[in-house]
Amino acid sequence: MSDTANLPGGKTVLVTLEDGIAWVALNRPEKRNAMSPTLAAEMLEVVDALEIDDRCKVFVLTGSGEAFSAGMDLREYFRATDGMKPEVRARITRTNAAWQWRRLRYYAKPTIAMVNGWCFGGAFTPLVACDLAVAAEEAQFGLSEINWGIIPGGLVSKAVREVMGERAAAYYTMTGETFDGRKAAQMGLVNEAVPKAKLRERVTAIAKVLMEKNPTAMRTAKHAIRRVDSFNWDDSEDYLGAKIDQMRLQDPEGGRSKGMSQFLDDKSYRPGLGAYDRNR
Repeated sequence: MSDTANLPGGKTVLVTLEDGIAWVALNRPEKRNAMSPTLAAEMLEVVDALEIDDRCKVFVLTGSGEAFSAGMDLREYFRATDGMKPEVRARITRTNAAWQWRRLRYYAKPTIAMVNGWCFGGAFTPLVACDLAVAAEEAQFGLSEINWGIIPGGLVSKAVREVMGERAAAYYTMTGETFDGRKAAQMGLVNEAVPKAKLRERVTAIAKVLMEKNPTAMRTAKHAIRRVDSFNWDDSEDYLGAKIDQMRLQDPEGGRSKGMSQFLDDKSYRPGLGAYDRNR
């Protein structure tokens, strides 16, 4: 069931809430959803609002029309800001980074990028910042900046190196060649690729699985995956042990106790076959 009351966005970002899923679409279809300073400011408001909105259980990022996003709007981010004071340009840059990776990478709720079409340049950063990603097989990806005599802006190089691996990231950054959703899945840029006609159906199915899980455990698990990447094994052991203790203290649902009781005492739950019964 769709919920339209008091939704954030509405201009360069469109939000639809349906059965716990917030469908968040970059909305500049005439520009292939190229990201502008106006869009960045609105997107930051949307991200902040949905994080504390109980109606939103899973956050899905996508694009209006035929594109996910063509990347940064070069006219608005470069030509239009050339004469601005350095501190004004720095503020625009901070706002862009705030939603694209600072907030999305450690969001309190599960995030899924649904790549429905064109995904170029700067769009790779929020794509990688999302926890999971599913692409249409027909979607086209590209890092074409080398063809203009520049390199990908912002943290795109960091983002693609992190998920695609050094060789693939270097190849597509250096050649500027495009690739489709199938290739994106093969390289690990997205989790999987499906025919575009089945894209929303597949993302909905994944979101429903995520919504079955304990929210505190979900948040802790996804943050742990991000954090331990830069830790050694000893530091990871210490950090993860502390997070497990913190999770038990912060979980209002008492998930660990419920899961253990249903498995050990009631014999009503078998791990690996789905989530424990959160309503008991």
